[in-house]
Amino acid sequence: MQTALAPEYKGTPDGEAAEAILRKCVHCGFCTATCPTYQLLGDELDGPRGRIYLMKQVLEGGEVTRATQGHLDRCLTCRNCETTCPSGVRYGELVEIGRRVVDAKVERPKGERAVRWLLKEGLTSPLFGPAMKMGQLVRPLLPAALKAKVPARAAATAHRWPTRSHPRKVLLLLGCVQPAMMPNINSATARVLDAAGIQTLVADDAGCCGAIRAHLGDQHGGLADMRRNIDAWWPLVEGLTEAGRVEAIVMNASGCGATVKEYGHALAHDPDYADKARRIGELTRDLSELLPSLVPALQPLLAARRRVKPPQEGDDGEGPVPLAYHPPCTLQHGQQLRGGVETHLAALGFDVKTALVDSHLCCGSAGTYSVLQPELSLQLRDRKLKALAPVPGKTIVSANIGCIQHLQTASDRPVRHWVEVLDEALG
Repeated sequence: MQTALAPEYKGTPDGEAAEAILRKCVHCGFCTATCPTYQLLGDELDGPRGRIYLMKQVLEGGEVTRATQGHLDRCLTCRNCETTCPSGVRYGELVEIGRRVVDAKVERPKGERAVRWLLKEGLTSPLFGPAMKMGQLVRPLLPAALKAKVPARAAATAHRWPTRSHPRKVLLLLGCVQPAMMPNINSATARVLDAAGIQTLVADDAGCCGAIRAHLGDQHGGLADMRRNIDAWWPLVEGLTEAGRVEAIVMNASGCGATVKEYGHALAHDPDYADKARRIGELTRDLSELLPSLVPALQPLLAARRRVKPPQEGDDGEGPVPLAYHPPCTLQHGQQLRGGVETHLAALGFDVKTALVDSHLCCGSAGTYSVLQPELSLQLRDRKLKALAPVPGKTIVSANIGCIQHLQTASDRPVRHWVEVLDEALG
């Protein structure tokens, strides 16, 4: 796609990056067929190809309106279009640039600005934990819409962290909302890794991966979050502490993993952090990427456990435990990781199945999207649960806290992280 940048964008990092991406697009339209918002709305401008035309128009100096902003806002950034695209168009990067450019031209209403500020500052604040505890105390009294955003309080066992030391060590990012909303995901991760002979370390000064601020248009704030995490992790990456050197930085929220793996790209123009950011990205692994090395260690433990423990709920004791699986967009499209959870959990005694239809489509959570675009988000949630309904299993599993929380708001079955189910099986 030929592009003639307006003078104000020529020679700028955003302008050059956008032009390179636009030139790869052959406007074939394959992406449109796999776009969730286009499927719901049927509007070309609410699909990737239409949004690309809008962004091209803006970058060439064309008119920018609230309508332009709205079409870009309705994008989930699920990156399904990237998986579909035969030309390798980096749409996710392009739409972030497009949103920044449009937001600089079109002022949002005060109400929108307030909500977006509260999300980027509130979700990443140290006060989020106490606020969530207060919400859980009064949860029965909350309106239905707010109650859906406040999960029930976790049991005390959710905080049990293993204390053994192992030669193999990894870093774990706890996340910004996960410790308060679903702490068992982190501790279950540590317990499963401990059972396989891997010690889980945490850098106290690490926080939000940077995705929340970046996706809400605060590029500088997102980059500051990334730099803070690099500073917190670097001593353990270099083996400069008593704990020693870690072999990987593990993410049990695929949304965070997709972001941290791209630190090198995000900070490529920062001379003080470019090399460190690239190294951090190279060391980052989604938890599912560790499964191949965990299986040999966990198989005998699970076999012994099953000989002495009564069958789990949903397990008749004669075959694999069925689980319905929703692969998050940030895992299958953002990180291009598909099939690993199903394959390796099968080796550990689980029968993990995805939906027969629409397993590639977004559930509607998409970070803060469920708050900013609730109508579309709920339609996508209901569509996803309908697709999962025929899949056997008393539990739905996923790999990202946003998807888990969002699906649970309307699911009759419990929705959990797959590592929690594995942790329970290990006892």
